[in-house]
Amino acid sequence: MTPTLTARGSLAKARKHQSRAAWAFLSPSLLFFAVFLVLPLLFAIALALASWGGFDLGRIRFSGTDNFAKILKPTGSFLVPILANTLLFAFGAVALALIASVALAHAITRLRFQGLWRTLYFLPMVTTVVAVGNVWKYLYQPGSGLINGLLNAVGIGSVKFLSDTSTAMPSVIVVQAWTSVGAAILILTAGLKAIPEAYYEAGALDGTNAWTSFWHITVPLLRPTLLFVLITQFIAGLQSFALIMVMTQGGPANATNVAGFEIYQQAFKFGVWGVASAMALVLFVVIFVITLAQLWIFRRKGEETS
Repeated sequence: MTPTLTARGSLAKARKHQSRAAWAFLSPSLLFFAVFLVLPLLFAIALALASWGGFDLGRIRFSGTDNFAKILKPTGSFLVPILANTLLFAFGAVALALIASVALAHAITRLRFQGLWRTLYFLPMVTTVVAVGNVWKYLYQPGSGLINGLLNAVGIGSVKFLSDTSTAMPSVIVVQAWTSVGAAILILTAGLKAIPEAYYEAGALDGTNAWTSFWHITVPLLRPTLLFVLITQFIAGLQSFALIMVMTQGGPANATNVAGFEIYQQAFKFGVWGVASAMALVLFVVIFVITLAQLWIFRRKGEETS
């Protein structure tokens, strides 16, 4: 056997040994992924095509696409108002949070003690949703709430924030936006700090003011960070459940009922697990489509400006 063939054989054995070692190190993570992600997903797909009341696996009955036909029919209650409420809730909260976080992050990068300001804005993220929801419920109280107290002090009548169908959804949107601003500020400040000062110096030489510098330098260079914030915020908004459960329980008159809360009710309150799984899959498709649309829009905008 020639030395070249011997070297090739040794190299092949070494690569095979490295491959086995890599799979051995990856096996715990792969097992965790399979048990807690892949298997539940497959079970959810199977449940969406079946009828099941929970707990007794022997009572699962195949029903085909009946669950999807039930929730997707135009006269049903899932598309309107529940899915419409979910989209309104997510878009409203993301719009408010994004505008506020961009403005605050831009201001923080120009202030002293930046770490202190970022910590203060991040505090709502480390507070449980139950605590946040209950605090805001107290603030929104018609009689004894702080917000209505301030309105009454300036001669404005009390507002039934959470018990009026016209104000309940905007009220919970504000709370969702308030809780998500902190994380967005942390990400955006990191993105702003990554923009080289040379661009702003070049802009100043060309006579740009603060506004044109923000729109023509900061926003284009911040686009990847904005995309990440948008996608994560939209996913969080579309999946929101705990805040609605604590503050309104989907009321009044389904005005704040969103997909996450309705899925919970169908499964744990009504015991219709097949319908709940079908709703979860529809929500997954909606999240997936919106995420792809955001990626396409940002990629197209990037091509136009490049």
